[in-house]
Amino acid sequence: MRMFGAIGAAVSVAVLAASPQAVSPAAAADSEMTVSHYFTGNIGLAGIQAFFNEFKKETGTTVVDSPIGHEDFKTGILVRAAGDKLPDVFSYWAGARTQFMVSAGKLATLDDMWAKDNLGAVVAKPIAEAATIYDGKRYLIPIGFHYAGMFYNPKVMKSAGVSETPKTWDDLVAACKTLKAKGVEPIVIGAKNRWPAQFWFDYILLGTAGAQYRADLMSGKASYTDPQVKKALALWKSLADAGCFAPNSNANDWTDAADQVGRGDAAMTLMGTWITAYWNGNGLKPVQDYDVFPFPTIDPKVATSAVGPVDGFVMAKNAAHPDAAHAFLKFIITSEPLQANWAKAQGALSPNVQVGQAAYTPVQQKALGYVTAAASYVFNYDLATPPPVAEVGLNMFAKFLSDPSNIDGLLTETQAGAADAFKKQ
Repeated sequence: MRMFGAIGAAVSVAVLAASPQAVSPAAAADSEMTVSHYFTGNIGLAGIQAFFNEFKKETGTTVVDSPIGHEDFKTGILVRAAGDKLPDVFSYWAGARTQFMVSAGKLATLDDMWAKDNLGAVVAKPIAEAATIYDGKRYLIPIGFHYAGMFYNPKVMKSAGVSETPKTWDDLVAACKTLKAKGVEPIVIGAKNRWPAQFWFDYILLGTAGAQYRADLMSGKASYTDPQVKKALALWKSLADAGCFAPNSNANDWTDAADQVGRGDAAMTLMGTWITAYWNGNGLKPVQDYDVFPFPTIDPKVATSAVGPVDGFVMAKNAAHPDAAHAFLKFIITSEPLQANWAKAQGALSPNVQVGQAAYTPVQQKALGYVTAAASYVFNYDLATPPPVAEVGLNMFAKFLSDPSNIDGLLTETQAGAADAFKKQ
């Protein structure tokens, strides 16, 4: 099962700046098609509707749009899949969630389309290999990818006396103590919806046990009661014990955390590059009002990993309008102007090799550099393990943030739940 893949160093500036000729989509045979997606709110809706509007101009096909909130989409799309009532095309996260749909026989293969439209010359090869292939066949067309990093308020850090961003674990702890002494909350998580906490687990486990062990845990080959996982949670707890985290992590969502950092009430938050689009929309300026640094090194002997999701679109196996669906999937990846616009709207990085550095803010460029420098790029926790298992893990993170005192008991409970979920696959 293709739980995660390496984008890593191959996603270079040279690759992303390459310029093969874009091809306009062929006119769709259908007058309309159905699409469902999780790009709602100020960040995503306008950007995705730009794709729909331009697609109609190009092909004459109307997109019947069905946006659903991010959290509701996760369960709602599975219900629709179970009832064979999927739309023609829908947005989905690359990795274990797409694999789950593939294994259930719900998606159409895209190999013929990929070859016919020469998409191998459009999609950066590492992303294509990591995100589009499941069980040896193409199923997903990527639309953007993200990097989870330590986003911070540079003015707050400087005024508190933190002159350099933390590079090591000890640096991070020291920065927390300095900020706390100045009356600034060092780090906010905003884990009301659970998933923002996953990045802490991901980076600590990756930074101590490495990418291969983490892959084994995500696929059920390793156990949550292993010493490697206990060590990761113990390190995470040590940050809480040192006063690094603002209280009540489970009470606020990620935008609340972003607002705290933006206002200067807190210094840092570990989040994906979509936070830059949120801040830009609130009038904050890259580098001046916010910036990013990679998660600090814990063990220098362990190769670095970059964490993040790849968003894409997939086609239902029983799509009622397959010609229109194919045309749309081609259009969303081959339109360079709209890909650049999407990157700006989402704070994303584009998988289209025609979209170069000029499309990105200085902070996005830094994020791309960190992906390039990492030994591997892995999907975040809830995209790297099957959805039923992810639910078990996300619940573990929420419980841990509420009370990190009983690590052994929590991991025993989690392993039992994960093992049961794997058995039911």
